[in-house]
Amino acid sequence: MAMPRPTVAQFAYGSCTVVFSTFALLLLSRTSSGVGIALVVVAALALGLLVAMTVPQPHPRPAPVLRSLPQEPVRATLPSPATVPAREAVRERAAS
Repeated sequence: MAMPRPTVAQFAYGSCTVVFSTFALLLLSRTSSGVGIALVVVAALALGLLVAMTVPQPHPRPAPVLRSLPQEPVRATLPSPATVPAREAVRERAAS
């Protein structure tokens, strides 16, 4: 079974998370030592990987099922003229 390839959204979310979390962690920790910076970078990479893996992947849609409809004739029923009520003439009222 082949491993699924990451999507563009996964790359984008993971990269943005790494950049912004590294910047935020360096500002908040105020570290200047090499070991501290290395720990911040490793933590930011782990967070970026976590975010990239939790982005939902698109699922392939199943092929639509084509169903044939039964070929029946369409029958329309119209009311007979005897059952239709007669229309009355419209009378206009004179303005008084």
